[in-house]
Amino acid sequence: MRSVRQCTRTACGRPAVATLTYVYSDSTAVLGPLAQQAEPHSYDLCVQHADRLTAPRGWEVVRLLPVFEPAGPSKDDLLALADAVREAGRPPEPVAAAVAVDDALASAPRRGHLRVLRGIPEQD
Repeated sequence: MRSVRQCTRTACGRPAVATLTYVYSDSTAVLGPLAQQAEPHSYDLCVQHADRLTAPRGWEVVRLLPVFEPAGPSKDDLLALADAVREAGRPPEPVAAAVAVDDALASAPRRGHLRVLRGIPEQD
């Protein structure tokens, strides 16, 4: 399932529905539909922030869509959700047989997640 991008305005956690980009040479702010991918020099906005967008004096705002609405789930989203539910409903697969542990390793004292192995005494 695709991840939901959030509004880039500070302290806003609503889902983004529009992308704002600037054309500095033309003093224009362009507000259009949510871009397919997040770009470093664009801003994703929620419905509320897209509707209230204003530009600095002397700038023009070009709105490519008159109304921005949150997009509903797509067919791909629904199929991914169905696959996830189907996968969660499957019985767990049997766990592989436990590996036999060496007696020296099994009797060694434990310290946290590490085990201390006694070395083999040297023969003279």
